[in-house]
Amino acid sequence: MMRIVGGKYRHRLIKWSGDMATTRPTKDRIREAIFSALGNIEGFNALDLYAGSGAMGLEALSRGCKKASFVDSSKDAIKIIKDNLVSLSINENEYSLFNNKDIEAIDLFNKNNECFDLIFLDPPYIDEGFLNIINLLFNKDLLSKEAIIVVETNKIQDFSNYQFSKIKEYKYGEIRVYILRR
Repeated sequence: MMRIVGGKYRHRLIKWSGDMATTRPTKDRIREAIFSALGNIEGFNALDLYAGSGAMGLEALSRGCKKASFVDSSKDAIKIIKDNLVSLSINENEYSLFNNKDIEAIDLFNKNNECFDLIFLDPPYIDEGFLNIINLLFNKDLLSKEAIIVVETNKIQDFSNYQFSKIKEYKYGEIRVYILRR
């Protein structure tokens, strides 16, 4: 079990699969640091693209996001996220669940004219495709004018070729977190 670290659901427990091969949840202390760095996110529309347990999107809802979209290609992950949403009594109009691959979900969001203020990209570390995903988010116009993208990886990354006004990097052991502000 994990817990929500801040906001209205603070200290509430959430489930995850327990299988590090399929889900690598962001540790409580790292989530706390990320959300402290983000500041006020009230009213934001969030996207948790590689949701796993949904911890990042749930934390965002707890801290005032108006809506979170959870995407994962695993049916088991989607079931766990749904269980977590139900156990926290989160209203159905505050979230949407998508059992899709990343690119499929992005195409769907594009067709529905979605726009996100806060995007969490924490793909499996062996998947280096998140740079392509960032390009797609820009090209499909899914980012609000002041969008923030949070990337979690285990490698040094260079985001200087992208249209970000501010890039912050944080290191937690072998984990690197990049907060990219448009």
